[in-house]
This record gives sequence, C-alpha cells and structure tokens, in this order.
Amino acid sequence: MAFEGLSEKLSKAFKKLKNKGKLTEADVKEAMREVRLALLEADVNYKVAKDFTKKVTERAVGSNVLESLTPAQMVIKIVNEELTALMGSENSRLNFSSKPPTVIMMCGLQGAGKTTHAAKLALHLKKQNHRPLLVACDIYRPAAIEQLKVVGEKAGTPVFEMGQENPVKIAKEAIKRAKDYGNDIVILDTAGRLHIDEALMTELKNIKAEVKVDEILLVIDSMTGQDAVNVAKTFNELLDITGVILTKLDGDTRGGAALSVKEVTGRPIKFSGTGEKLEDLEAFHPDRMASRILGMGDVLTLIEEAEQKLDAKKAEQLADKMLKNKMDFNDLYDQFEQIQNMGPLKGLLSKIPGIGNKLDDVDINERQIDWCKAIILSMTKEERAKPSLINPSRKKRIAAGSGRSVEEVNRLIKQLEQTQKMMKQFTSKAKRGKRMPNLPGLGGPPMGGNGGFPGF
Repeated sequence: MAFEGLSEKLSKAFKKLKNKGKLTEADVKEAMREVRLALLEADVNYKVAKDFTKKVTERAVGSNVLESLTPAQMVIKIVNEELTALMGSENSRLNFSSKPPTVIMMCGLQGAGKTTHAAKLALHLKKQNHRPLLVACDIYRPAAIEQLKVVGEKAGTPVFEMGQENPVKIAKEAIKRAKDYGNDIVILDTAGRLHIDEALMTELKNIKAEVKVDEILLVIDSMTGQDAVNVAKTFNELLDITGVILTKLDGDTRGGAALSVKEVTGRPIKFSGTGEKLEDLEAFHPDRMASRILGMGDVLTLIEEAEQKLDAKKAEQLADKMLKNKMDFNDLYDQFEQIQNMGPLKGLLSKIPGIGNKLDDVDINERQIDWCKAIILSMTKEERAKPSLINPSRKKRIAAGSGRSVEEVNRLIKQLEQTQKMMKQFTSKAKRGKRMPNLPGLGGPPMGGNGGFPGF
C-alpha cells in the first residue's frame, strides 16, 4: 500500500521516543534525523524534507513539550499537524462556475491515467447529482477516443467527439452541446505526450485561451516519485493549474509525490486514484492521509466508503436475522461479498486506528475470502440454510468440491456457530436490560488460532 515503507520507518523512530519517558532536545533531534532519512527514502523532495524536519524540531524542543507528561505523544501530534499542513491543511474542493456548465480541463503526460481518471471524475460527480459530459480532445493517441467512449459508457456518462477536428473547436462545440442538453459539467480529456514539449503546451494554452476553463486538473502518476513533482511544477508554471489528481496511491508507491507536490507547486491535491475500478477515486483529505501515514487509521474515509459501497438493505436484513439468531451460510456469503466490495483487505484494515502500523508483520492473503466463498458454494442449498445438516461425510464432500481442506471447512462452520452463540447471548442480555457485549469480527473470514485471518 501507499506510504507503507514510510509508515514503518516513522513508527520505528517514534517507538524509540515512547520508550524514553522523558525527552531531551538531543532525543528529538536524533528522531528528526531518522524522520528526514525516512522522507528522503520515500522520494520526498530534499528541500521539503529538510524544511519539514526543521519546523517540527523547532516546535518539539520547546519546554511545554519536553516537560509535558507525555512528550513523545506531543512530538507525534506535532508531526501529524505538520504533515497535514505539508499536504494542504484541508480538503480542496472543485471550483464550480456560477453559470453552468463548469469546464474542467484534464491534462498530463501520456500514460498517467488521464482518460480513465476523466471517467472516474465523471462518475464521482454523477453520484453528487451532477450531469457531466466527457469530451474527446485527444485526437493524436491511437484509440484515445474509443477508450474514452468505453470508460464513459461504464461511468454512465455521454461522450462528445468530433473525430480528428481541432481540439479547440471540439471544446467549444462540446460546451454548446452541454448547454443545449443540460449538462452542468464539461470534462475535457486533452492530449498528452511522453514528455513536455512546445506543441503540447501550445495546444493546451490555446484551449485555455479560447474556452473559459474553471478547473485545470493535472493527472500525475505517483509511482514516478520526484519526476511527478517536476512534471507538476512545469505544468503549473506554463498553465497555472488549479489542482492535482494523484493516481496509483493504492500501489507500492513510496509517497514522495503526495508529500512534495503541494509544497513545490503551491497547488493542492484534489483527488487520489486508489484502485483500477471507476469507483476508486477519493477526494484528497490531507489530515486523513497524515493519520494513515502515522498508522493512526482513517475512520472517516472508512465510513464514507461503507456508505457508498455497502448494500444498506442487505445489512439491515442481516442485522435482523442475527438478532433473531437465524444467521446461516447464505448470510455469511453475502457478508464476504460486501467486504470484497470495500476493496483490498489490507487497505481496509489500514484505515482502522491501531492496526495500520501493525500490518507490516502480518501476511494478509487476499484470496482467503475467495476460499471461504468456495467452501460455501460447494454446499447444497439445504446445507447453507441449515448448517446442522453438515455431518463428517458432507464435510469431506464440501472440502473436495471447494478444493480446500476438511480443517478449513470445520473452521468456517465453527465461526458461524460462535457468531450464532454470541448473538444468542447478546439478545438474551438485551432482553434482561444488561450491558451489551462487544461484537468483534461478526461474520468475518474464519479466524485462525491467533485471532486473525487464516494465514496471518
């Protein structure tokens, strides 16, 4: 995941501080040296890393910090605040025109994911009850127009194109079309190059000069690290961009671009691409990202994702069945589906406070849920609805049918039984007006002996 290496190194640096009870100025400076090295290894711009640690050190060596009851926590709090400030302090929203349509020009180098993220942005805005129109202004790259049509269809958004016509004319005609058909947002997918050249910039400047553009969003690949920051700096100097979309923040990027781009360009990161699906676009929240980097989790984003991706009706039905102690394997299968809809398991767990910085020592196999689903699908309809039917011979048949072991089948059955037993206790205590018990891991994948997912 993004920032994994940086999070691990920062965690180790702060662990040394926590072990010391009372801090000296030398302790803080030593920790900041490690922080600076961690930032540089994460491909953060050298000047940005140096200025960052200088600001933290100046704040952290004050007497009110060193003489506090928990100086290590105070230092971490300062680092969190400075990280947030480094990435922009607060979420930067899109600038909408007071007189529709709002025109958003997407720009960037070839291969950064500009066309895909134009569709992702369209879908994101559509969920907010806007009516976007995608416009094919890339007339050079082979199949660029066709690609935009494909992703536009997946996003449920119309695509305007005029073949190989002049991009400036295409943009103008698209705006007329948007006004006629009630589209309140126009997203221009412009051409990219393998490198920044005069022809590319001239075309983008011409579009900006001839069309009233409300937002110029630069799409950059966060995997390219400092190169991405240099690209952002050049585009900003020549075009005066209004914001950045960082792609591939779900990969093993070191995170340097996210931590450097705002400081170097003065322009905020407005969105981040967090996966290959069109739904995988997040508004960029600097404070939440800082919390993730420091292993503090990101509960707000987790809640927002749950609201968007979980089936509320199914969740309500499941809760009702659980309270009546009628949960079966069909319900467990639905829960596995819901978990997978939330995205990669490691990314999901990293947003839970207290877990993020402990994932490095854990081997999470994303296929565990698929194996559990395979076991359930190998059962008959009667067995799924009435688990008590499953005897030893049926267990062997289910194991053979799913390609898993009898032990794994037993583990899955045992977890369902434990969940049912726990819910029985829960409802019994609720009826007697007693305090409700905690509800850990309801319906999650079968638990191993160490209380984690199998294979942890």
